[in-house]
Amino acid sequence: MALIITVLQIIRVPNLKVGTVLLTCAFFYDIFWVFVSKWVFHKSVMIEVARGYKSGEEGIPMLLKIPRICDPWGGYSIIGFGDIILPGLLVAFSLRYDWLCKKSLRAGYFLWTMTAYGLGLFATYVALNLMDGHGQPALLYIVPATLGTFLMLAAKRGELKHLWTRGEPYRTCPHTQLQPAE
Repeated sequence: MALIITVLQIIRVPNLKVGTVLLTCAFFYDIFWVFVSKWVFHKSVMIEVARGYKSGEEGIPMLLKIPRICDPWGGYSIIGFGDIILPGLLVAFSLRYDWLCKKSLRAGYFLWTMTAYGLGLFATYVALNLMDGHGQPALLYIVPATLGTFLMLAAKRGELKHLWTRGEPYRTCPHTQLQPAE
């Protein structure tokens, strides 16, 4: 968890355009390695790597294991750090933008983006249980929820162009203002 928090503190998405490209690429990457790789390699590469297939290890340390509720066999679901960090960059961007614009919680983007992330994660676990535990690409559900919510809200508020290109509010620096001539 400390690694995830550190990454989110260090890496910043400068504007919505960069965030959209990043999440869209991650969206298709996740889908390819979970679903399409089955046809190419006869097994889902991402699921095999995450479970530590034939390595004698417990699995890669870049994921979180979440115990399944009411599972009599003590099974668990896994979520990769990328499924947390990449959408987290958009959530952090929304929080930073709200803070710089001095927006309230309801008038800003953070609350809605964070709620959408939670709903996307919930949809992932519902799909995981409906598919009898077969791996699901979490970004398949999280990216449309978070990015879609952010884009629709920005478009509705008339701030999409500004967020897309600039990503931060216009501010005047008090140190660079011209001094009155004497």
